[in-house]
Parts: sequence; C-alpha cells; structure tokens
Amino acid sequence: MRKKLKDTKVGAWLKDKAPQVLDTVGELLPDQGALGVVKRLIDLDPNMTAQEKMEFEKMLMDYEANAQNNVTERWKSDMMSDSWLSKNIRPMMLSYLVVIFTIFVATDSFDNLSFNIKDFYVETFSILMTTAFTAYFAGRSYEKVRLNRK
Repeated sequence: MRKKLKDTKVGAWLKDKAPQVLDTVGELLPDQGALGVVKRLIDLDPNMTAQEKMEFEKMLMDYEANAQNNVTERWKSDMMSDSWLSKNIRPMMLSYLVVIFTIFVATDSFDNLSFNIKDFYVETFSILMTTAFTAYFAGRSYEKVRLNRK
C-alpha cells in the first residue's frame, strides 16, 4: 500500500513547519500531484522563511531522486528477468502508441472519411503518450546521467 503524504518525510516536515497545509493535503498520495500543490502552497505562504522554502525544495528533490531510483531498480530487475515480455514491454508500448497516433493523424487528414474520436479518448491517449515518452526517454536519460556520475 502506498503512503499518504502525511506519512512521509515531507509530511513530517509539514507537520512541524506548515500544519495548515498538511491538514489540507495530508490524505493525498504524493505521486498524484499532491507535491506540486504543496510546493505551490509553501511558495505562497508569507510565514515561510526563504531558508524553510529552500529546505522544502531540497526535500522534494530528494523525494524525486528516490522515486527515480526506485523506477531504475524496477527496470533493472525487469532486464535481468528471463521473461522476454518484461524486457520488451516498454519499447513495445511506446511503438504501439506512436503507430496508433500516426494512424489517427493519417485517418483524420482524409476529408472524405467521417473520422471522429470522442474528446475523452483524445485526452486519455494524450496522457498515455506523455507518460510513456516521459518515462522512457527522461527515465533513460536520468539513468545514463546517474551511471556517468558513478
């Protein structure tokens, strides 16, 4: 089970420094956008000192680095697996999304076809593509930078 924001290191910091923010967002999951909301609230809080804001920023960077490390470890584990599917699912999904997107664009460009996709599917597909491209390319870049530092 994933930790709620109030149960994390960030939550402990908020309990001490900004309890009103914790009361508002403590039940949210950090990876569902809660950290962005909290950062905005901290940035706008006139009672926060510059040092406290910098401390919070560092904590967020540490949290993100830890999350990236967890993803990297999962991907390493997949690559060490004997399963062909676990080694190839990410590139296959990325390729699938690109092919489907290309088909949608090509089909939409023909004037004599009455091709219409509901907005819900466009939004969902947009989120899937953004997530897949970000995870694959940004994640791979992060891994390479991290390996080069070692």
